[in-house]
Amino acid sequence: MKLSMVALSLVFVYYLAAVQVPKILISTTKASVAKRLSVSDSYVIGEKILAKADGEDKCLVNVFLLDEDGKGISGKGVDLVGMKDIKAKNNLSDKDGKIGFEIISKEEGQFRVESPMLNKGVTLTFRN
Repeated sequence: MKLSMVALSLVFVYYLAAVQVPKILISTTKASVAKRLSVSDSYVIGEKILAKADGEDKCLVNVFLLDEDGKGISGKGVDLVGMKDIKAKNNLSDKDGKIGFEIISKEEGQFRVESPMLNKGVTLTFRN
């Protein structure tokens, strides 16, 4: 009787170690599905699009990287082009998918800044 109880216990331990524990480990270590960027749902918006052309006053532009559900994608980078003095306030998108940019100019005029990745942009005005 004692021998069959020991044998039964060993079979049970083997079952746990060989079958159940690997299932638990696999289910708890699976990476979550990465969100995919939706170019059509992402956007570029001017927070402040008028500034003095003094090299100090800043225009502010925000890029929002969103998935198909309109939710922000964090940890992604994006560039703005169209002017020399574009500085990202944060290099990677935050939890809302936002990357903020500050743009300065000593030259007067209207300038278009765009995200080549999104093919979207905004026009900024610098004047004295």
